[in-house]
Amino acid sequence: MESSIKKGGIPRAILAIAMTGLLMAAACAGTPAQPVEQKVVEIADIAPLTGPSASAEQLVLQGMQDYVTYFNDEIGIPDVTVKLLWADVGFDVPKFISAYRRFSDRGLPILFSDVTAPLEALKPVFEEDEMPFIAATTTSTLIHPPGWIYCTMPTFGEVATAVLDYFMENWTEERPARVAFIGPDSSFGRAPSEECVEYANSIGMEVLPWEFAGYVVIDATPQLLRMKDQGVDLVYIQDIVSAAGPILRDAERLGLSDEMQFGGIEFNLGNTLIEMAGPASEGYLAPRTTPWFDETDIPGIKILVETQEKLHGKVKSDPEYMGGWLAGAIMCEAVNRGIDAVGYENLDGPALKNALDNMSNFDAGIAIVSYSPEQRRASRMVATYQIKNGKIVRVSDWHESPMLVS
Repeated sequence: MESSIKKGGIPRAILAIAMTGLLMAAACAGTPAQPVEQKVVEIADIAPLTGPSASAEQLVLQGMQDYVTYFNDEIGIPDVTVKLLWADVGFDVPKFISAYRRFSDRGLPILFSDVTAPLEALKPVFEEDEMPFIAATTTSTLIHPPGWIYCTMPTFGEVATAVLDYFMENWTEERPARVAFIGPDSSFGRAPSEECVEYANSIGMEVLPWEFAGYVVIDATPQLLRMKDQGVDLVYIQDIVSAAGPILRDAERLGLSDEMQFGGIEFNLGNTLIEMAGPASEGYLAPRTTPWFDETDIPGIKILVETQEKLHGKVKSDPEYMGGWLAGAIMCEAVNRGIDAVGYENLDGPALKNALDNMSNFDAGIAIVSYSPEQRRASRMVATYQIKNGKIVRVSDWHESPMLVS
């Protein structure tokens, strides 16, 4: 018998083994990898994205969207993505309820809105449903008694005291200074005039009757002339920029810009107001609960600005955007802490409420956030800012706002 070596037996065996290996490799390469289940936590914004306050609410949503993108890209939760949904409900309470039910039935564990009226009306429902809400507006009803609504700032009356204090520091007359609040006929519009009376009296101010102005103002002549006749010294605009701008322009046209000091809520103090009112905006005062966009020596502001530049190629300096950014930061941190405590599979409203109740000194970059079972204001820090030479600058120190609601 001849040797198999001479017949080429070993080379044939080697070839067979090699072919088998190639076939197995090809088979493995052709087998699709098993998909990894994507873990997503959905949160949502229920907002009036159309209607009279659309310009403001769209900026809030953009701020939230940008923060969620930043969070997923730069901070993140291992193997989990946070996804922001939204619903446009205008100021229609039935639409708000419908959107709320859709998101609740979908299993979302936390929601956001700053539509004050339905938040106040549905406060007991949120408790029954165990649904935590983050709100960028703060009225006494939302935070007292403390429930399932958590606000990003003190009440509107509490933050307004910063402007009242600053005004009185520069008041030189012996008589009480007179302040009048103007805004829409809602709990949002009336909040500071209802909350501030006792505090204003304690610092030597007299609060005059509240004046009505809608979310969009065409002509504020009657209100301004009435305030002139009453001898108002400080006009505080509790309204969005689409009202504040026309009010300032009308005051300039009527020659009242030098007779009265004007100021208002932080969410109308922005570059849009300067562009809309021009020189009439000079000297305008507003409280702020977060720093301004050009204070990039603050790391959180620098991150916010760089994120806008990265995502949009420009920076739009509007206060509503910053309010949305802060709300997004609080919601993402609550989700992060909730998952850490109970796991992704068990994440629900009660888990996020517990995360919020125990959120102490969380550095959101633009604010230090602390909640507790009794505390529903993210922070009490406030400072007064003013438009000077067409720029928005801080004119007071940061300090804790008084608690007018307890």
